[in-house]
Amino acid sequence: MRWLSIAVIGLLCIVPIAFPTSYLTPLNYVGLNAIICVGLVLLAGVVGLASFGQAAFVGTSAYTAALLSTKLGWSAWETLPAALLVTATSALGLSWLTIRLSGHYLVLGTLAWGTALYYLFGNVAFLGGYNGISGIHPVTLFGISFGDTRAVYWLIWACVAIAMMLTANLLDSRTGRALRVVRHTIMAASFGIDVSKLKTKAFVLAAVFAGVTGWLTAHYLGVVNPGPFNANSSIDYMFMVVVGGSSHLAGALVGPAVVEFLRNWLRETLPNLIGGSSSFELSVFGLMMVLLLQGAGGGIMTYVSRYLPMRSKRKVSPEGERPPRRSRLAPGEALLKVQRASKNFGGLVAVNEVTFEVAAGEIVALIGPNGAGKSTLFNLITGVLPLTRGEVWFRGDRIDALPTHGLVERGIARTFQHVILQPDMSVLENVAVGAYHRTTAGALASMFRLDRRQEERLLREAQYQLEQVDLAAEADVAAGNLPLGKQRVLEIARALAADPLILLLDEPAAGLRFQEKQALADVLRSLRAEGISVLIVEHDMDFVMNLVDRLVVLDHGERIAAGTPLEIQNDPTVIEAYLGGVD
Repeated sequence: MRWLSIAVIGLLCIVPIAFPTSYLTPLNYVGLNAIICVGLVLLAGVVGLASFGQAAFVGTSAYTAALLSTKLGWSAWETLPAALLVTATSALGLSWLTIRLSGHYLVLGTLAWGTALYYLFGNVAFLGGYNGISGIHPVTLFGISFGDTRAVYWLIWACVAIAMMLTANLLDSRTGRALRVVRHTIMAASFGIDVSKLKTKAFVLAAVFAGVTGWLTAHYLGVVNPGPFNANSSIDYMFMVVVGGSSHLAGALVGPAVVEFLRNWLRETLPNLIGGSSSFELSVFGLMMVLLLQGAGGGIMTYVSRYLPMRSKRKVSPEGERPPRRSRLAPGEALLKVQRASKNFGGLVAVNEVTFEVAAGEIVALIGPNGAGKSTLFNLITGVLPLTRGEVWFRGDRIDALPTHGLVERGIARTFQHVILQPDMSVLENVAVGAYHRTTAGALASMFRLDRRQEERLLREAQYQLEQVDLAAEADVAAGNLPLGKQRVLEIARALAADPLILLLDEPAAGLRFQEKQALADVLRSLRAEGISVLIVEHDMDFVMNLVDRLVVLDHGERIAAGTPLEIQNDPTVIEAYLGGVD
């Protein structure tokens, strides 16, 4: 992959020297579109937010630069920070309105924003109406003007390279991993990721990339008007990303290149084939795109990546400095207390007046028939669902009003009844998500590679936890390629990377073979020795009875018994409600 990148860079450097200006104009537009598409790969491909308002952000930046250049006489370099600031501010305001939306509501929201700004640009006299603003100064640097096609080529493609490098750095970081898992909202929040805040960052960053294109366009063409900033342009940008491959950063370059050159080829070739001017260009172009995507579902880069060499394995030693660990409690010290917890869904009572405690270093199981309310109770403890009545206390503090992403910092980590992993991320990266809250480097630090020391610590922690659960050999394997049993163990390793005081495990032994269950039991017993408590939901009674200190039995959302394994096995109420049906 590195050699391919070098070859592409080399080719782009040769083009302006070896080819006439007529070849550079379409390449300049490819570069301008590629910068926008880098932001869309991050926003749509990684985070999963489809925005059809990018053309409006391009226009916001272009008009800001145009006004400052023509009205106040600012130089191009002076207009750059102002244009990006105005664009980022407008994106921040729009994100407050739209990020809470999802699916087609988000699409319609951003589309409405783009349409509104297009008509604003065209109808405000101060902005030149539909004639726009002309006389914008070109970019100059050390006395060199970038006002012609050949000179501005270098500036545009330098910006493309910077945008791709910064985004690649971001994705290879703590923040990048968090961005890739925010689609799994509950899981991401459970490991300290503020999902709304992170989505807003991605939305604003994508708008800033669009703003760079707007600034370049204004100073390259010397004129701006509403035409290029309509809703059709936003649809075009999204289309380019889909063609290139929204899940691959290189798709941000491939998509605009394919679309631009295919359109130019049709524009020049089709009239010669059928004679005279043609009105069938768009129809033929659309048909060709359909055929192209039929052969490369997921975009061109998804297809091409199958034939590219695999990324070299990441060598991380579990030995060395890791993120600081929290202090442990003394065995038997009060840890988790659930008091009269209740949850109603309309007229259905899922959990009713359940009370129990877990002490430090203790392994406690929640058992009961299907539908007894065990997983609902987990969600109440971890803030996924609000309590209808009752309280949850942790280390003497009431936590039932805290957001889910704030609980992991208190020392609560969990797994899920149905495995939730990011399948295209490596095993190591999935575990590193669990340690997200244990380092602090933000998006900006990651983009400029200022997070490397923290990143090394975080990955070392992830490798250490893989060693603990005997998955170190699969560190570089895509998590989606693991069998179900190992995926469940991987979830536990991810939870352990959060450095919890209590681990909530929702049916961790489901799908495991006998030897794997024994290994899991050994891991959980070792956690008790480290002062980590475990609260476990499990249906395998042999596994539970030989592992836990105490059990709490639920039936129809109510606690019907609590005690040691021996006491529960001999409790007639439990036998009648649950254990009597187990062979």
